[in-house]
Amino acid sequence: MKKSYWVLILFILAKFILQYSLISPEYELQRDEYLHLDQANHLAWGYLSVPPVTSWISWLIKILGNSVFWVKFFPALLGALTMFVVWKAIEELKGGLFALVLASLGLLLSVLLRINILYQPNSIDIFLWTLFFYILIKYVNTEKVKWLYWGAIVFGFGILSKYNIVFLALGFIPAILMTRQRKIFTNPHVYWSVLIALMIISPNLFWQYNNGFPVIHHMKELSETQLVNVNRLDFFKSQLLFFIGVAFVILFGFYALLFYKPFEKFRFFFWGYVVTIGLFVFFKAKNYYAIGLYPIYIGFGSVYLDYLLKSGWKRFLRPVCLLHPVILFIPVYNVSFPNKSPEFIASHPEDYRKFGDLRWEDGKDHSLPQDFADMLGWKELAQKVDHEYSSLSKTGNTLVLCDNYGQAGAINYYSTKGIKAVSFNADYINWFDLSKKYKNLIRVKDRPEDELQKTGAFFEHSKIAGFVTNKYAREKGTVIFRFEGAKIDIRKRLQDEIIKVKNR
Repeated sequence: MKKSYWVLILFILAKFILQYSLISPEYELQRDEYLHLDQANHLAWGYLSVPPVTSWISWLIKILGNSVFWVKFFPALLGALTMFVVWKAIEELKGGLFALVLASLGLLLSVLLRINILYQPNSIDIFLWTLFFYILIKYVNTEKVKWLYWGAIVFGFGILSKYNIVFLALGFIPAILMTRQRKIFTNPHVYWSVLIALMIISPNLFWQYNNGFPVIHHMKELSETQLVNVNRLDFFKSQLLFFIGVAFVILFGFYALLFYKPFEKFRFFFWGYVVTIGLFVFFKAKNYYAIGLYPIYIGFGSVYLDYLLKSGWKRFLRPVCLLHPVILFIPVYNVSFPNKSPEFIASHPEDYRKFGDLRWEDGKDHSLPQDFADMLGWKELAQKVDHEYSSLSKTGNTLVLCDNYGQAGAINYYSTKGIKAVSFNADYINWFDLSKKYKNLIRVKDRPEDELQKTGAFFEHSKIAGFVTNKYAREKGTVIFRFEGAKIDIRKRLQDEIIKVKNR
């Protein structure tokens, strides 16, 4: 084993240690994680929210015991694998130990720490973008057709992980056509590899077809509710901040792709970045959609700086380059992670406010960053629902119906009563069990509204059973209604609502 690999092992160990130490024990899982974990109980070739690969990992987590340790392990592993792939790319580009260490530091102390905290498709998406770019480098260097087929496999699984990787193809196909590497398209193996990629994604395409292409509805909903609020100037600002410690390395990478002779055959990577970012901006994509672009450019920049700072007085700039990501990470460490208790953050809001972290989607400042508040109150909710369910289920089948997927997923994850909560929100709309008649209903709602009057009329007894009281939780004020003794068969009303929501 190469001696340099011991350095890589140290970085990977540091990655895992950091990932597990960045979350204070007061915090629970984040709302999206509960949905992804619940998909393990409903395996399919597609979902309303994401393609299927996340559900496969969720199934593995379930087999391993479904503990928080394993929930956090896989995003950390994917982050470590991203570092490993960039390491291998730098070796392929003939970079030395300085380039390897600089890139690894830049990746370790970056936005990837925040991304890899959460069990979401973003971690595997970034890894697969990086792996695809590495395979592209290998093909350009060797022209061995096996790399075309490996690229097709990676791209296929990229589609099955997150549709975001389509932007990679849309950006890099014209970029390759703009350079001498366009000769790649004269190779018939390119088209056979495309066929393999299509075969890999075909089960999901059939699922989309059979379910009315919900991905189109999902994108339309995103564009109307979230993407419409994307500020293009803020998008560009955030691109600089994602890898702030090595932003200068990325810029040197761009320069090298244009003017450094050994990188001439990789010039399409520069144009690929320009076109892909242009597409993200045009479609008003969320800023983090572009994160998968950057790890490989950190690799290019590190190799060029390794060459640039090799001799003379420039050698003394090497330690400065290595210290730069460490120094810039310190203030980020203090505010960007849920490593302080909610009470501490609420009583020391200055730094968080300075970075804009206390501003929520509603445009107002709150006690905690929104992501952190989204990691509180779930256990409390599940315990209170369990308490009501244990008494109601003795008298007959009891349905737990929630307003949003976070509530349903959290109840299902933390429940000790085997509850299978559902919602008209996200994938839960497809997971209702209407084969049995329900006598009782536990209704979890964001706000009280007039639920007692509206739903109570269909039951013998109804009351408010409790609230989420954690003052720091985004779910604070969520209401638990208890309805006992149904006067009608509520399945008809449920079915009507399901049809209504699906037809919106």
